[in-house]
Amino acid sequence: MLFWTLARKMYLSNLQYRSAHLVHNIASALFGLIYVSVWTGIAEGRSLGEYGLNGIISYVAFNQASLWVAAFLNNGLGMEQSVRTGQIALDLVKPVHLFYHLMSKEWGQIAYQFVYKFLPIYALYFFVLPLHVPSSVTTYLWTAVALTLAAYISICLNYLIGALALWTTESRWLYWVNYAFSMLLSGFLIPIEWLPSWLAAISEASFYPFLHYVPTRIYLGMEAPAALTGSVIWCALFTALCLAVTGIMRRKVEVQGG
Repeated sequence: MLFWTLARKMYLSNLQYRSAHLVHNIASALFGLIYVSVWTGIAEGRSLGEYGLNGIISYVAFNQASLWVAAFLNNGLGMEQSVRTGQIALDLVKPVHLFYHLMSKEWGQIAYQFVYKFLPIYALYFFVLPLHVPSSVTTYLWTAVALTLAAYISICLNYLIGALALWTTESRWLYWVNYAFSMLLSGFLIPIEWLPSWLAAISEASFYPFLHYVPTRIYLGMEAPAALTGSVIWCALFTALCLAVTGIMRRKVEVQGG
């Protein structure tokens, strides 16, 4: 019940800013169209492997829309600001686990962004681009599962980034470092198999492909659902790490102000 209450309140709070968020949608959609134009130029005289021109356009378009589910989350789940105000001390003594509390709220944010950002951007691309559309309901279901797991991994990452603010008071830099690595290693800008071999090996050894590459490949019908085994493993590892870090936070809390 608490999960739904927190998620619903976060969802409803975002509804007040729908008009302002329209600007985000326009900018995001334009960036996606720019990436499509770049790949269209690259495709001249090239086969683009198993993707083909339509496949790579669909790859780029789906990735751009899914940013709002798997990447654009609240920086540190808002923990950095809580540390600065001293609110984190009160959050840690509440009768609800801090990770569960912040995670629940973030799911409300993700639900809002899926409805008001992912779907409108995808719908725009559907009408203006030659997108690949899965013919099987099963593909849609597995894609939804892949995106949900990607969102959870991103929640855990941001929780750990936020937790670091307890010791540094400033973790925003790590958010952007993670974002930069994600753009490079997650397959967002370019399919992982087209990266230099040493960089592809680093990517495949990390969790980043499960944020964009794997969900998009499942959507395109190029990857079996079994690929999500890695997503589940990383979710379990990150959950254990988030719980362990919270235990450390409870034993030692350093705040500035408040």
